[in-house]
Amino acid sequence: MYNPFKFIKIVTLFFLSISILAEESFIPDPPSLNATNYILMDSVSGRILAERGADEKIEPASITKIMTGYVVADQAEKGFVSLSDEVFISENCWRKQGSKMFIREGTRVLLSDLIKGMVIQSGNDASCAIAEHVAVSEEGFVQLMNLYAREMDLKNTKFINESGWPDPEHYSSARDLAILSKNLIKQFPNHYSLYKEKYFTFNEIKQRNRNSLLWQDDSIDGIKTGHTESAGYCLVSSGVRNDTRLIAVTLRSSSEKARLTDNRRLLDYGFRYFRTKKILTRDLSLLKEQVWGGEDEQVDLSSAEDLYLTLSPRDFQRVESKISLNDYLQAPISKGQVVGKIDLLLDGESLATVDAIAMEEVSALGFFGRAWSNIKLLTYRFLIEE
Repeated sequence: MYNPFKFIKIVTLFFLSISILAEESFIPDPPSLNATNYILMDSVSGRILAERGADEKIEPASITKIMTGYVVADQAEKGFVSLSDEVFISENCWRKQGSKMFIREGTRVLLSDLIKGMVIQSGNDASCAIAEHVAVSEEGFVQLMNLYAREMDLKNTKFINESGWPDPEHYSSARDLAILSKNLIKQFPNHYSLYKEKYFTFNEIKQRNRNSLLWQDDSIDGIKTGHTESAGYCLVSSGVRNDTRLIAVTLRSSSEKARLTDNRRLLDYGFRYFRTKKILTRDLSLLKEQVWGGEDEQVDLSSAEDLYLTLSPRDFQRVESKISLNDYLQAPISKGQVVGKIDLLLDGESLATVDAIAMEEVSALGFFGRAWSNIKLLTYRFLIEE
């Protein structure tokens, strides 16, 4: 008997031959690292390629300044501050300990220079001046930092200050720092470009970027180091090879040399065995599907969004893509209407699922046209599904 709810139409969009499907990808385990906690993430797809203790709460030291940079970049984009603002330097900021940009009390410094002093020189004094300018006080700025962290769903992150000065209640995790870095790279590319600058001179004092990987590998373009006695040696780095951007976070390495080695090994592992490619493109027709009762007999279907996958190069050849329609398509259909799901599979296991949408509007026929079309559809369904 006809059951109107049992219909799901499956259309295979592409698949490879049996000979290719039979070939497996052999990938070794991630390298052993000195760091106690780490994660390796693709910056576009978000796929995790390696991790250990990635959700443990750890003092992030100066890696905190990634969030400080994110906040000021977003506040500038929204028009609350301008990079050309002249920022008054308070005694509070001038007295900050640790890494310094060497700003002087009572002077005014361009906000753009303070951002460089924070990003390149890791200046705690610059971070303080940014905080006081953006949110009037350090306390207000820290509140913003935690609001942004909540918005990004950073589950194991809490900020007490803008610089990463040691505090037992100031913490983050390798996963949260990777997510934060991913968002900064995507949303504020102009700001992120500062992280690859190797030197910055202020007050006739030239300082080098603390991220020594910038000198070792031209593919690496950021992002931030951190070190305190309690946090150990920490590093978040990112780079691009073969059109693939990866983010590596290593925490609690035992020395500066160890953190560089750890980070470099993670990135080399990821770039050696994985690639990221766009598999589906929004508004690019995947197939034409029949429409019943419409002025047009067919409608183009596409993915509702761009979709990227991170896989080994050989595994891309084994991906199968299928579209499952919720039901036979009946007019009227609106542009962008969700009509089903697109499922990407590897060896029968789902890698990702996105909505399938109609690319254009299809108007319904008049009363008699729809009635005749419904009769044909009922007959078709009975013959196909019986």
